[in-house]
Amino acid sequence: MADLPIDLISDTHTRPTPAMRRAMAEAEVGSSQDGEDPTVSRLEAVVAELLGHEAAIFVPSGTMANQIAIRIHTRPGDAILAHPTAHTFNFEANGPAVNSGVSLQPLDGPRGQYRPEQITEIVAGWPAIFSRLSLAWVEQTVNLAGGTIWPLEVVEDVIQRAHAAGLRAHLDGARLLNASIATGIPARAYAGAFDSAWIDLTKGLGAPLGAVLAGSSAFIAEAWRARQQFGGGLRQAGIVAAGGLYALEHHVDRLAEDHANARRLADGLAGLPGLEIDPSAVETNIVFVRVAGPRPAEELVAALAARGVRVSAIGDRIRAVTHLDVDAAGIERAIRAFAAVTGARPDA
Repeated sequence: MADLPIDLISDTHTRPTPAMRRAMAEAEVGSSQDGEDPTVSRLEAVVAELLGHEAAIFVPSGTMANQIAIRIHTRPGDAILAHPTAHTFNFEANGPAVNSGVSLQPLDGPRGQYRPEQITEIVAGWPAIFSRLSLAWVEQTVNLAGGTIWPLEVVEDVIQRAHAAGLRAHLDGARLLNASIATGIPARAYAGAFDSAWIDLTKGLGAPLGAVLAGSSAFIAEAWRARQQFGGGLRQAGIVAAGGLYALEHHVDRLAEDHANARRLADGLAGLPGLEIDPSAVETNIVFVRVAGPRPAEELVAALAARGVRVSAIGDRIRAVTHLDVDAAGIERAIRAFAAVTGARPDA
């Protein structure tokens, strides 16, 4: 095991555990497209309850969950109020424009979060000849800000202001359960008042694919049609839904281990030559470190890979994400590799 790479590129780089594979192999299945797969139906009911909504739908990916929500909540020519770091406008191949004909109206702010007051302010001064504002967007946690957590009271204010302005509100909850575990606040407290919300089963939870989108019964009825339009109709999907159920039953509480490993990694990188990081800013399982030395981030990433540690570069920052396939010993190995490539000390 010591010779295996330490993969910190993403918490989507997990592999199903042996117990999860058994659960998938033994899953009861049926025609999911006809609503007859009992395992899929159970997963949807579990997530609807978890997020505090009437109903839910299993979809192949979180990106599809976002695109379905946009399709239902908007019409062509609309604009979505979101922070410019939002996943849907950075990593979904311009899907909002291509699939639904909508654009982003950015609301900037620190830590990947805008102020709720910005919704009221922009709506009040929005000219009638501009795009119709139709949707307020929250990403929990914020990927590009380093896994930061929107405080519950801020989330509640965003939803209230959006609804008061006649907008819908959507929660990209790809890492919502990380926020819940880190704060002790139930997922439904964050998600229940949104018009739609979803969780990813692959980020940190270890399932091989899938996300579950929740909302009102009327919203989910529309989501079935949109999923079909986007090519996400499923057949005997209980095999993969079983992986998601296993993850929700066995891999949620252990997200706290990922958070502890991320903090240890940040502590270990603090003070290394050519790196800048504030360990106190690490809230969940994503660590960003700025490369301030003469070597570009991409060069350090390559040097780390040569030592068996996989991370990614975004501009002048290195991103490392902890997950269930990297234990505490792997984090210590990663710290030693960073020390070696930055010249702090020879590789151990």
